[in-house]
Amino acid sequence: MLENITLSFQGIWAHKMRSFLTMLGIIIGIASIITIVSTIKGTNEQIKEDLIGSGNNVVDVTLKQDNTTYEMGYGGLPEGVSVISEKTRKTLEKLEGVKEVSLYRKRTWSENVFYRNTQYSGALYGIDTHYFSVNGYVLDYGRGFTDFDNRTFHKCAIVDTATSSSLFGGENPVGKVIEINKEPFVVIGVAGKLQNSGPKITTVQEYQTYAGNSSGSIFIPIDDWPIAYQYDEPQMVSVKADSTDDMTKAGKNVADALSVSQMKTGSKFSYAADDLLKRATQMQNLSSATNRQLLWIAGISLLVGGIGVMNIMLVSVTERTKEIGLKKAIGAKRKRILAQFLTEAAVLTSLGGLIGVGSGIGFSQVFSNVMGTRAAVSIPACIIAVAFSMAIGIIFGLLPAVKASNLNPIDALRSE
Repeated sequence: MLENITLSFQGIWAHKMRSFLTMLGIIIGIASIITIVSTIKGTNEQIKEDLIGSGNNVVDVTLKQDNTTYEMGYGGLPEGVSVISEKTRKTLEKLEGVKEVSLYRKRTWSENVFYRNTQYSGALYGIDTHYFSVNGYVLDYGRGFTDFDNRTFHKCAIVDTATSSSLFGGENPVGKVIEINKEPFVVIGVAGKLQNSGPKITTVQEYQTYAGNSSGSIFIPIDDWPIAYQYDEPQMVSVKADSTDDMTKAGKNVADALSVSQMKTGSKFSYAADDLLKRATQMQNLSSATNRQLLWIAGISLLVGGIGVMNIMLVSVTERTKEIGLKKAIGAKRKRILAQFLTEAAVLTSLGGLIGVGSGIGFSQVFSNVMGTRAAVSIPACIIAVAFSMAIGIIFGLLPAVKASNLNPIDALRSE
């Protein structure tokens, strides 16, 4: 085999221009496929990052009725919906795909929240001690909530950076008192979200969908919620999955577990996961469907390249008829001749495949810079492309190799 490979390289080097032109179809086909696959992979990653967020793997599980999310600010207290206990929360964390679970309550647009004479119109959350960890918040200064704050119903609050700026006019809010439904809450900290923990926002519509509102958010301990609103309300659940790819599974498992408990109480409400990963996957499939058509077109150039290999190998057999006859005359077996020509075809197309992969990676980076899109090189695709190009050499080199191996040595030696 090593001898056959050496002979193949010698033959390719002896006819450099012919060999390059023969490989050109393979190079173009493989380069096209690598470029398209890299663009597809990069686009899919960009879609996932734009919609979900880089490094984000959080799913919100909310209470729904007739596929509509329940919002306490727009309706009365739902009947038959039980409060999720700490024991249940710990049970949810044991479900497949789930890393951590947080319980919270929320008013998207809070009312009767003031700092002095300034009214606050942002979101208000009642959160447990796991919420910041699950949702990627970090304290800029001050302190966070503790179990002691919940046990003693300590009326304290944490504001995010947007609220700190809009409600307090740039002053340090720690130690300031805000009123929530005429109840005083002392601000104990300021928190901000990690930069890579949310979706990429590029339009006003996306901002309204994913960022809420410009006034920011205020957080109070979840057990203080009845102090502000006089009764317990159904909680929502934030689920941190083991990875971004586990978001759908983790969200569904938690939603199903909570919905089963609701069915037992006869409630008309159920829980459902806000599956951003599913939405991202649908967008990715739409993008990939278009690009797959381009892959078929690129595959045609590989077919043309394979036909070119077959043509040149047939020419090579004709040119080397005497050489084949001499080898057979001194005892070379049919399978040895067959292996030599198959190896030469495979080496020729493999070289074309390697050059094509390199060219494809280069072209994908160029297109990425020119078009402003992301390109991500797929190592498995590169390996498969080279293997496929080798297979093309074997398949299209088979006919010339069989023709060479079947030559009659006497006729071959007599040929001109």
